Formats: sequence, C-alpha cells, structure tokens
Amino acid sequence: MAKEYKTLRYEVDGPIARLTLTRPEILNRMDDVTSEEVVHVIESLRRPGDVRVLIIASTGTTFSAGGDLDEVRRLINDFDRRMDAYDTGRRLIYGMAEITVPVVVALQGDVFGLGTSLALSGDIIIASKNVRIGDPHVKVGLVAGDGGCLVWPAAFGMARAKRHLLTGDPIGAEEAYRLGGVTDLVDTPEEVLPLAEKLAAKIAALPPVAVQLTKRSLNHVMHKAAVDGFEFSMALEQYAITTNDLVEGLDAFKEKRKPVYRNR
Repeated sequence: MAKEYKTLRYEVDGPIARLTLTRPEILNRMDDVTSEEVVHVIESLRRPGDVRVLIIASTGTTFSAGGDLDEVRRLINDFDRRMDAYDTGRRLIYGMAEITVPVVVALQGDVFGLGTSLALSGDIIIASKNVRIGDPHVKVGLVAGDGGCLVWPAAFGMARAKRHLLTGDPIGAEEAYRLGGVTDLVDTPEEVLPLAEKLAAKIAALPPVAVQLTKRSLNHVMHKAAVDGFEFSMALEQYAITTNDLVEGLDAFKEKRKPVYRNR
C-alpha cells in the first residue's frame, strides 16, 4: 500500500514520478515533518523500479519559504530534536546526491533556505522570471549549513555564492539563468510545470540505464564535495544553533525590530 503523506503529494504515472509540496497556506515551509517526508520519497528512489524521472513541484505562489523558525527555536534547547534535524538534513542532501533518476525541479515561485538547497540539488531547474532564489540563514544567526555552502558554489560559482550567502540577499531567476544555476527560464509561473513535464517525458523516453549511469557519474562530484564541505558546514551550523546571537535574531524577527548582536 502506498504511503500517505501529510505535507506533500507523491504520484507515479508510468515512468514519471511527481513530488508536490502541498501546504501553500504556510508557504510550503520545510519543517521537520516535510523534511522527513521528502527524504522518504527520495530514498525510496534509490531503487526506482519503473520510475525513470522525478519532478519536484509545489503549490501556491511560493515554492518554499525554507525552514520553520519556530522549529529552529525548539532545537536550541532540545538536543535529541537537534540531532534528529541534523540527521534528516544529512539524509536530504546525500539523498539528492545519490538518487538514481534525474530530478526536474519546477520553480513556480520564490524559494528560500532549505527549499533552495533542495531545488539547486536537482538536475534540471526550471523557473519563471518572477522567482527569487535565496538563503537567508545568516540574517537570523545561522550558518548556511543545510546544503547552501554545497549547492550555491556549484550553481553560481564561489564568488557569487559568497556574495549571496554572506548577505542573505536573494538572486533573481533571470540572473540565476544567466549564471547557469537555472537551466530553463519561462515568462510566467503557469508555464513552469508544463515544461517540467515535457522535459521529464523526454528523459523518460531515453534508454534508462544510460541516463541513470550518466546521472550517477555527474553526481559523483556532488557526493565527494558533500563528504568534505557539506559535513563541515553542517557541524558549524550545529555550533551556531547554540549561540546567543541566534536567539537575538529570532526574537528580533518575531518582534519586527532591529537586532543587537554580541558575537556570542
């Protein structure tokens, strides 16, 4: 019997699988439940059976607003929960590095934080011109450790990755397309998913062994980088979670005031 999900919809139509985030009312935030469910889908495709390509899409006007700040606050004083989040974050990025089938990402709206790490881990990334791609971890006192320091340099080059990860400023889809981080650009959000389905069908019609082994070869580079840089950035993010500056950043965001950081 197929697994029932609370925060996403997973469908298989012949050789094409679709993972769709389904909580537009909270901007499809990547909380602990969503992250676990996304990981479950990705890990299930290590042995894909008849599936030859995965589409990752979303609902509403925002692809994903990223992590849940209330969840971050709960992690500060809950060691077991923090370790669970750490494990899930590792499984998500390694899962995207190891998934056998090509992944087509359909960005119909803005994407931030962990949502961006998920999206930029895909193989084909389609976005409409209105989309903003961002990772604002540093704005609340966190390290961009849940994939940002891995996928941003790969997508945009180290210099541009530093520019955006050190400021938290988003990058527009048109600029991301120019730099190569977005592979296909369309004019409107309504055009994103049809193009994703068209490209998925094109891939699904090709010899699957050749496609999947080519994908494995390409992602071997990402996997090697994950073992080194990603592990280090994840460890540093765990350290940042214990700082007073994180608490101040979260409080200031909630109270809509300017934070006062103490470098502690």
